[in-house]
Parts: sequence; C-alpha cells; structure tokens
Amino acid sequence: MFTRRQALLGAAAATMVAGALPKLASAAPVTEAEIAALPRQKITLVAPPFVHAHDQVATSGPKVVEFTMPIEEKKVVIDDEGTEFQAMTFNGSMPGPMMVVHEGDYVELTLINPDTNSMPHNIDFHAATGALGGGALTLINPGEQVKLRFKATRSGTFVYHCAPEGAMIPWHVVSGMSGTIMVLPREGLKNEKGEALRYDKVFYIGENDFYVPRDEEGNYKTYESHGESYADTVQVMRGLIPTHVVFNGAKGALTGDNAMKSKVGETVLIVHSQANRDTRPHLIGGHGDYVWEEGKFANPPAKDLETWFIRGGSAGAALYTFLQPGVYAYVNHNLIEAVELGATAHFVVEGEWNDDLMKQVVAPSPITTN
Repeated sequence: MFTRRQALLGAAAATMVAGALPKLASAAPVTEAEIAALPRQKITLVAPPFVHAHDQVATSGPKVVEFTMPIEEKKVVIDDEGTEFQAMTFNGSMPGPMMVVHEGDYVELTLINPDTNSMPHNIDFHAATGALGGGALTLINPGEQVKLRFKATRSGTFVYHCAPEGAMIPWHVVSGMSGTIMVLPREGLKNEKGEALRYDKVFYIGENDFYVPRDEEGNYKTYESHGESYADTVQVMRGLIPTHVVFNGAKGALTGDNAMKSKVGETVLIVHSQANRDTRPHLIGGHGDYVWEEGKFANPPAKDLETWFIRGGSAGAALYTFLQPGVYAYVNHNLIEAVELGATAHFVVEGEWNDDLMKQVVAPSPITTN
C-alpha cells in the first residue's frame, strides 16, 4: 500500500528532474509579457462522448485557453453484472474530457488532486513538448494543485494520461486516467485537396481495457481502496489479457438511452482514443469518409475506410455523413472484444430511408422450388 511518505518522495524526485531540464531554444521566442498580453478563454469541460463548444476555424490570433481539471478516485460499476472497479479519473469521467484548442494557442491547465484522494497524480500530454509531456512538472499529492502551460505546436488528436512513475504508470492508465486533446488547424480541417471540411457534431469515444482480479471461484473481487487493489491488479495486468474492453468507462455506456444521436445528412466527427492497446474501430453500416488514422491533421486524410487502426497511446479521427436512418453499431472490430468484453457503442440516426442505397427486395419466406 502506498504511503504519504512515498508520495512525497515521488514529488521530490519529479521536482529534481524538472529543475535539471534545459531551456529549449525556439526559432521565435515569445516572452512572458507577450503571452500575458494574449486574450484568454476559460473553458468548462464536459463529460464524453460530448465535447465543449468550440470554433472549427480560429476567428482571431492565438490565445491562452484555460482549463481546470480535478482528479477523482472513486469506485464505479463497469458492466451489467455489477462488477465494481476502483477507478482513477480526470474530471470524474472515463475517459477524461476532450479539450479543443487551435494550433498556436497556449493550453493552461490547473490540475487538482483533492485531499480526499489517496494517490499522487500528474498528466502527460502527447501534444506537448518537453518535461515528459508535462508529467515532470505536474506531479501532485493529495491536497495539492498545479498549473501547467504549453504551446500547441502541432495539429491533430493526441492522448493525455497520468504517468506518475514506474509501475504506477500502467496501473493509473488502465484504471481510467486518460483522455484526448484536439488541436485544430487554425483554418479548420481540410481534405487531401486542401478543401475545407466541417462537422455538424463531434463525439469522443475513449476505449478502456480493464484488468479486474478474480477470486478462487472465478468471481470478480472487490476492494475497499485503491492501494488494497494494487498488487492483485498488477498481477492480472502482467498477463496482458483484459477482463473488460469498453467504451467510455463501462459496458453499454454508449448504448440504449446513452446512444449517440444524429440525423440523416449530418456530418459527424468521431474521435477515438486508446491510451494502452491497439484497436480497430468500425462503424457497422457506415464508413470513414475521411479518416486521420494517425490523428494528425497536417497529413492528408485517408478516404472511404471500412475499418481504421488506432495505435495504443494515440487518438484518431474519422468524419462520416450519415445517409440512412437506424441504429449503427460502432465497435472495436476484434469482435470478441466487441461482443464478449464490451467494446460496442450505438449511433441512433433519424431520417428518411433511401431505397436506392438499400432495399429488402423480398422479405424472408419459405424456400420454393421454382
């Protein structure tokens, strides 16, 4: 079990690393006074699959975008069998909320670790440059907060996750501590010809792999604290076989009443992240009209994909215009993980059916010999 002393030692080590970091040269250094003169925008984060309001095309020059994100350790239920899980979360959700800025903006995050928590935490932004993605500058113990600023120099979708130190890194990640930041080009998304692309809605799907220990009879075990669950959980993790593979924190989290809603003719941007394992999203009955499989908007998108590949530790984006009404299953196309372990979501789309695209010519009927 982790002690307060161990947490403090971890924070001290991170401080030493941060102090040893060199000052990086820049082609065009910006002074603190110049940054202080930039306009500021304060954002209220929302829980996935939804995303806070934002402009697809920047309407002014660079700004400082302010986010505040508390860390919440809590027990959650992750399937319809009532399996309890000791979760660690950014902002109370799995995945953590998606942040949206434009290339050239400054991200300023206040990260809060309430004294009700028991673990040290930090944040590593894959979109950031230096200091372990900010991880070396943000390690905080319960009862502490820290403010980090970094410049969004590359456009695309990027994972962020907790990365405290050593063996704790994978444990925190597979306990729910990951999310995504989307850095849009200032002029917005474009296709391979440089033509503008827009979306009517954006949904964020974070894929989680969980490793829940079982007792001798095969039942999932429960624990009173995160520290108590650590040793058993790490043992399961080392087997590399997840007990659950789910979207947005739990089996069925994005189905039924929580299914994502759209309409025929609407263009939807689907951002998908997996901080730990490779995955292969597929929209059953639909396609990826434009797909940034590697998540980087400086590269031209692929077109008309049936299934796309998201590398572990990354986020990708797919743009699709719905053409038919109905329920679309969005799955990890390792169908064992989709059906047996939980990696399935639903889009419910309203509108008029188009017989030209698909029609049941003859309904099921007895076989005839004619």
